[in-house]
Amino acid sequence: MKVSTEKLGNCQISLNIEAEAGELDKSLDEAYHHLVNEVSIPGFRKGKAPRAILVQHIGKKNLLDEALEHLVPQLYKQAIESQEIEPIARSEIEIIQTEPLVFKAIVSLKPEVKLGDYHGIKLGPSPVIEITGKEVAAAMEESRERQGAWVPVDRPVELSDLVTMNIQADVDGKPWLNHKDILYEMDKDSRSPVPGFVSHVQGAEKNKENTFSLTIPDDYPLKEMRGKEGTFNVTVTEIKEKQLPELNDELAKGAGYDNLEDMRKKVADDLKAKAEARNRLELRQKALDALVEISEVNYPPILEDEEITELLRNEAQRLGFRELTDYLKKANKTEEEIKQEVRPIAKKRLTQSLVLGKLAEEEKIEISSSEVDNKVDEITNDAEDKEKAKQFFSLPQVKQSIEQSLRTQKTMDQLLQIAIGNAENMTKGE
Repeated sequence: MKVSTEKLGNCQISLNIEAEAGELDKSLDEAYHHLVNEVSIPGFRKGKAPRAILVQHIGKKNLLDEALEHLVPQLYKQAIESQEIEPIARSEIEIIQTEPLVFKAIVSLKPEVKLGDYHGIKLGPSPVIEITGKEVAAAMEESRERQGAWVPVDRPVELSDLVTMNIQADVDGKPWLNHKDILYEMDKDSRSPVPGFVSHVQGAEKNKENTFSLTIPDDYPLKEMRGKEGTFNVTVTEIKEKQLPELNDELAKGAGYDNLEDMRKKVADDLKAKAEARNRLELRQKALDALVEISEVNYPPILEDEEITELLRNEAQRLGFRELTDYLKKANKTEEEIKQEVRPIAKKRLTQSLVLGKLAEEEKIEISSSEVDNKVDEITNDAEDKEKAKQFFSLPQVKQSIEQSLRTQKTMDQLLQIAIGNAENMTKGE
C-alpha cells in the first residue's frame, strides 16, 4: 500500500491511498469465497461453483464491490495508523480507480484553538443595582393578577375579557375553522387566529351572531393562505372579566408571605437578585465575546454541519415535531435554505464552545463526581416522579452532559473573575 497526504486547510487532510495488486487480488478471493456460499447458482451446490461461473452469474462489478467493501476500510485504517492521524469523525471516501485500486479519504482533524491574551481582558465595573418602588409595585400587581378570579358579566365584550365562543371560518369559500365552546382571551396584541380578529369580537353581545371578513396577512405562517379573504362567523356564549383581590395582608398571605410589608420587602429582594443574575450573565457574555474576538479558531466543516443539525433538531422538538424530517417538510423552505439561515448561529455557538473548552484546558478546570451528583440531586428533588428522574439522570451519557454543562459554567465564571479582577485593579491604579 502506498500512502500520500495533502493538507487541505480547515483542519482537514487528504489521504491518497493506492493498494498493491496482491492486496486487491486477496480481497477478491475472499469476496468470492463469501459470495459463493451465499448465492444460489443453478447446477451447483452452495460453495461449489467455480469463480468464473460465479462472476458470470452475479457480474464482475458485484464481486469487485464486495471486495472493496472490506478492503477499503482495512487500508484506510492502516493508512491513518501509519500516518499517526486521529480522525474526529467519519471520513469522506472516494474511489478514484479500481485497476489498480486508488482511493482518497478526506479526514477531519481536531479543531485548532489559539487563545488570545485573556488575562488582559478588562470589563467595566459592575453597575449598582437599585430597585425602584415602581418596579416593586408592578411585581405586586402581577401577584394580584395571578390571584384574580374570572367572573361572568352581563355586558358586551371588552379587551382583557375571557370569552367562550363558537367560531366558523372559511377562506376563499373553503372551510377552515369550526370550533364550539372554545375559550379565548381578548388580548389586544393577539394575532390568533389572524391579526384583527380581536377588534371585530370587541363589543360583541352575548348569544348574538357576528359575521365579518379579514384578509390573511402576507406574513401568515401558513403560506398557502397568505393574501386570501377569510370570512368569520362568531357567536359569544359567555363573557368573563377578571376581578382582582385588594392589595392587603390577606393577599400577601395567599401568596406565601407573612403580611403585606413582608411581601414588599421580599419582592424587592427577589427583583434585586434577578437583576444581579441578569447583569452577571451579560458580563459573562461580554467577557466571552471579548475572548472570542482575540482568539484564533479553526475547525473542520463537519463540526459546523453537526451543530446545524442539532439546532434544527432542537427547534423541531420545541415545535412538537417528533422527527426533524417532519419539521423540514412543514417549513415551506428547502433544507438548504433553512440550514443557511441557522449557519451563523451554529458558527457562533461552535466557536464559543471551542474557545471555552480551550480555556478550561488552560485553566485546568475540572468537575468532580460529587459536583455532578449534587447537581443531579438538585434537579431530581424538584421532579414529580423522583425515582424515575434518578434513573434517567444516572445514565452515563446524561451525567456526562451535566458534567460538561458544569464545566462550561465554571469556566465562564473563571473568565469573568479574571476580567472583573483586571477592571478592579485598573480602577485602584487610577
